[in-house]
Amino acid sequence: MISGEFGSNGELLFEIELITADEDRFPIEVLLDTGFSTGWLAINSQDIVVLGWPLIKSRETMQTARGEELFDIYAGKVRLDGQAFDIPVVAGNELTENLLGLQWLKTLRLVVDFPAGVLTLG
Repeated sequence: MISGEFGSNGELLFEIELITADEDRFPIEVLLDTGFSTGWLAINSQDIVVLGWPLIKSRETMQTARGEELFDIYAGKVRLDGQAFDIPVVAGNELTENLLGLQWLKTLRLVVDFPAGVLTLG
């Protein structure tokens, strides 16, 4: 189980690790985005170069809050709660935040208790 933090506007923030093709690890902060219902993780395209993840699909059309946009899909690897996961990762040029998608909630339990200050995923 990983503990998260609440952002200043009530955002649900967690820290995960991105695992490069060379098995190096980079911790990043991610925002759990319940509107990102079809994916696992979304990051900015410029970060993909450092990670060395292979491209799965180029220019995939996806629905966003701003309408349809094009994204690339990569074979990524992340570490969450001490466990490594191979997942498809959405990458786009306009992403300003790293987003954790709703797909995680199909396998992990989310506990959000604002009054107690408890936020966990595991």
